[in-house]
Amino acid sequence: MAGFGDYTGYNRPFGLDPNRETNDLYDTRYQQIYGYHTPITEEYQGPPLVMDDVPEQENNTIITTTISVASLITENLLSHPFIVLRRQCQVNRSLKNYHIVPYTLLPAVVKLHRRQDLSTLWKGIGSTCIVKGLNMAVEDVISKGTSWPKEIAKCNSCIQFLQHISLKCISLAIITPFYSASLVETVQSDIASDKPALFDVFREGFLRILEWGTPSKGRMLPIWAIVIPTVGLGISKYLAHLLLRKITIKALRFQQRHRHELSDAYNANFPKNTQNPLIEDINLKANIFSFITMEIIFYPIETIIHRLHIQGTRTIIDNLDTGTSVTPILTGYEGFLDCYNTTIAKEGVSGLYKGFGALILQLAAHLAIIKLTTIVVSEVSNLLKPANSPTNSDGSVHSQQKYLFN
Repeated sequence: MAGFGDYTGYNRPFGLDPNRETNDLYDTRYQQIYGYHTPITEEYQGPPLVMDDVPEQENNTIITTTISVASLITENLLSHPFIVLRRQCQVNRSLKNYHIVPYTLLPAVVKLHRRQDLSTLWKGIGSTCIVKGLNMAVEDVISKGTSWPKEIAKCNSCIQFLQHISLKCISLAIITPFYSASLVETVQSDIASDKPALFDVFREGFLRILEWGTPSKGRMLPIWAIVIPTVGLGISKYLAHLLLRKITIKALRFQQRHRHELSDAYNANFPKNTQNPLIEDINLKANIFSFITMEIIFYPIETIIHRLHIQGTRTIIDNLDTGTSVTPILTGYEGFLDCYNTTIAKEGVSGLYKGFGALILQLAAHLAIIKLTTIVVSEVSNLLKPANSPTNSDGSVHSQQKYLFN
């Protein structure tokens, strides 16, 4: 006769001590959760995947991938008009209206469009994309020539991490002259300057390199005096982005565990591979949050560096006080610290935040496009499901969006 604590006669899960005091409630509860007896091993990864969940998981992966592409396009292309506005404000020390809030920019933008055509806010888009592509190409060449890791995910030691950071610093230093040329194309007025050709950014960039120590133009700073703060800003933003991204991922994973820890579907050993749609969504959220935070935190430093880049280039920009006139850039800073001290003394701390309203508009538009993309792709994915699909219901869209930007 089997004792009360003996599992003889039952399909006892493998690995449990037969002498352990247990009752039938465990086996009953186990069957209620999983529907059958499943062997339990040390490598057990939770209940097996139900085949009906596979289409929904694939749909969520498609949604997350589409949002990532939309975010990339928005960051590099659709945000350009706002970047033009904020840079024109940043480099104009004589600007009376600092445009720290978005609504002050609207009258000036309307007048700007009336006086010039719609392309005025898209100037420099070609050179901006060229510089970003050049940066990626330089990193790739350095990585292949030195075997330094180009991606942070491939860094498995402190040495490799330092090599990765060195690769980033060298790449930023090489593209700095071309970034200066691109910045000029972005802020100069179309009605007071000749429109540059697509590849003029290379010519102007090489000219800045050839004039490494003694620029031919009056108050233009030598390129080496701009390289150091530019590299410092770029690498600081990158390291801060990595740190904040890691913290955000940990916080979102903790929130996810806390949300589902009482649910039967929760699995503490959930595989942490990047192909899982939940992990992809968490990484996407962390990237966007880190990007927004870094843009806000480093905005004052970016203002100073942009003024150093533009000094002595004889650039004439649109006057965003009126939206109908132009103004020349006439500055005489001796370096980063002199620019900072002069700006604080003559324009106040708020002078470092000129054009911040354009950044607010840029980030708001970025988030709006991502949210709109999420809704549209979810609706289309729901409509394309088979009519007899058990998930084709009014709750399907909510199921697809249960963790995407809610």
